[in-house]
Amino acid sequence: MASAQQLIGMIRSHAAGDDDRFLSIAEEIAGEAGRAGRSKVAADLTALVAGLRADGRGTRRGSDLTSLAAPRGELANLLRAAYSETVLSDLVLSQALGHRLGRLVREHRERDKLEEHGLAPRRKFLFSGPPGTGKTMTASAIAGELNLPLFTIMLDGVITKYMGETAAKLRLIFDAMHRTRGVYFFDEVDALATRRGNDNDIGEARRVLNSFLQFLDEDRSSSVIVAATNHQSLLDPALFRRFHATFAYEKPSSSEARRVLGNHLLQFDTASLDWGRLDEATRGLSHADLTAAADDAARDAVLDFDGRLETGLLLRALCDRSEQDATG
Repeated sequence: MASAQQLIGMIRSHAAGDDDRFLSIAEEIAGEAGRAGRSKVAADLTALVAGLRADGRGTRRGSDLTSLAAPRGELANLLRAAYSETVLSDLVLSQALGHRLGRLVREHRERDKLEEHGLAPRRKFLFSGPPGTGKTMTASAIAGELNLPLFTIMLDGVITKYMGETAAKLRLIFDAMHRTRGVYFFDEVDALATRRGNDNDIGEARRVLNSFLQFLDEDRSSSVIVAATNHQSLLDPALFRRFHATFAYEKPSSSEARRVLGNHLLQFDTASLDWGRLDEATRGLSHADLTAAADDAARDAVLDFDGRLETGLLLRALCDRSEQDATG
């Protein structure tokens, strides 16, 4: 059965006239149906999509869209590629942060207008904040808004005990930015850019940082570079000068927490819930915690209460998440 995210993606792509994205999601659903043993549904969907493609449907609209090819050769161990169905409206952010992110997306959509006046869109961004507050999802949303592939850098494949090898792999990634326009996401960038001079500082780490800073300086591609960290204090100060803008993420306010929970409980009647009690329980929880709690409560409601979601059920799920955070 199609997930809510898949249905939302299909509706958006239909409204935008993007047949290729619409059909790609349908193919995903067919594949999932086949793996779940619903062979008739899978076969019917596959045949329908094949027929539409044969009729010439499924061409990505717009000359600005990048054709996604899976990284090959050594890059296959360094980059994970995907198209994103997420957009900024899927995120629950503060008004100020949402406005800033919307501005940077607009800069790229209207970059021709900027270039006519000798300007260029900002391309290098640093996200910082606690885990689970939306940094990774924002990178995905930027890719979705711009219809660009999202390339996530796999740092476990990049970083080796030999500085020369690490620098060479970073060079491959930055070269790829020139060849294929996309959103390149460095998660947990502190692994590459730890502050110089700290107690754990070693020569190899300094040289990796220097190489990373040099590549950022030299980059003149049209790709978007996003780096994220949960530990801003660990980053070397020199890194901040290489980014065009920094964005600070925080755990959601009570009103934002309500929106996160509501977005993940759309199939339930939440109007009768005691939100005053729930607001107290959401304090200190991240977006990811709230999403997980909503999913936990939804499963319990379906399995044990005939699909009825009550305040106590959601309250227990939220408290469980708080306890996990406290002991984790």
